[in-house]
Amino acid sequence: MYNPDIETMNRTELGKLQLSRLQQTVKRVYENVPFYKGKFDELGITPNDIQTLEDIKKLPFTKKKDLRDQYPYGLFAVPMDEVNRLHGSSGTSGKPTVVGYTKNDLKNWAAIVARAIVTAGGKKGDIFHNAYGYGLFTGGLGLHCGAEELGAAVVPISGGNTERQITVIDDFKPRGICGTPSYILNIVEHMEKLGMDPRKTSLEYGIFGAEPWTEEMRATLENKLDIKAIDIYGLSEVMGPGVAIECNEAQDGLHIAEDHFFIEVLDPETLEPVEDGQDGELVFTSLTKEALPIIRYRTGDIASITREKCKCGRTHTRMSRLKGRTDDMLIIRGVNVFPSEIERVLLQIEGLIPNYQIHLIKKGSLDSVELHVEIENNLYQEIGKDMMHPIVQKLKRDIQHQMKSACLVTMDTIINKPDSLPRSDGKAKRVIDKRNPVVTV
Repeated sequence: MYNPDIETMNRTELGKLQLSRLQQTVKRVYENVPFYKGKFDELGITPNDIQTLEDIKKLPFTKKKDLRDQYPYGLFAVPMDEVNRLHGSSGTSGKPTVVGYTKNDLKNWAAIVARAIVTAGGKKGDIFHNAYGYGLFTGGLGLHCGAEELGAAVVPISGGNTERQITVIDDFKPRGICGTPSYILNIVEHMEKLGMDPRKTSLEYGIFGAEPWTEEMRATLENKLDIKAIDIYGLSEVMGPGVAIECNEAQDGLHIAEDHFFIEVLDPETLEPVEDGQDGELVFTSLTKEALPIIRYRTGDIASITREKCKCGRTHTRMSRLKGRTDDMLIIRGVNVFPSEIERVLLQIEGLIPNYQIHLIKKGSLDSVELHVEIENNLYQEIGKDMMHPIVQKLKRDIQHQMKSACLVTMDTIINKPDSLPRSDGKAKRVIDKRNPVVTV
């Protein structure tokens, strides 16, 4: 472990630490962030009202819209001459969200990510191949600084230039790799096209996140690369990558860094707590951030938690892998469908490449789904490149049947030859909304 005293802390003692840090955070935002002071005043509360962890329910929620409305620095709790770094979203769907970090924030973040890398199976002295994008996105620099803090040699290759990625992996012999699962799979596909066996690289573990991915995708990555594929969770509004991560030993839920983040799981409609083990919306409060402390941030991510001690010995609360997002759930003719459920089904069907797109279209006045998939190159050669071959038609019927059975929605299925659908150097664009002129991710 990176910090055994913290990671195996008795839950009573951990609760005392959280309460102390929560009280400090509440005081900080009340005194330094007019937005929060106004919210507190509306509710008739002051920092003195937070005497127990249960009192957190007295505090107001924060939404992404609040960060956009306060753009760029309205939620900062320190003057700009104390801010050492800025990150933000792309702003493709409106004003971007901007987050800031003090020198101490960056130090804490690096230590949190170093802990996460160790939890995933990394160690000092590793060569660590970082294929996350660098820039305003927190992924690249977040993993970079954490790996350096651990004492690993970072390869800051970022995303893209896939053949160069392969050369570097082959030459530098990294033990660990990180990136979006869809892009790492893209690297694997290119290796196979070059006649390389991805299982024979030096890689032993991969840390993958920044987009939803399924157990089926995990199995694909682990089988093709002969590695442990570890899920990492984080979002810039709360800190960045490292908020939670699976352990290499169990891969059974993501350990939340509870000494830095307080987790709630709420019913997204009633905003009341759900029982441990039940799915709900993740709500995070930062406990140590200085530049941009966040209070009860509604992430939109759906998952559950357990407080049981993990077999790896860590005692911090674990969250399940994401089940989906409140804002990416598709409602098709009254049926709720998460894209991750579509992926789960697809990756169990033989003959398909794990690359797909979901097109939302209109048929008359009704919403419909077009599912675009690719067949494997071996199958493509076997059928003589004839996309009307009976094998392809049977595959199409099988996909439609399994989707109807699992998702309760009839999906028009379009089977494409290999390499027909776009690949991404970062987050994969899985859902394309053609009902309106705006493309959604």
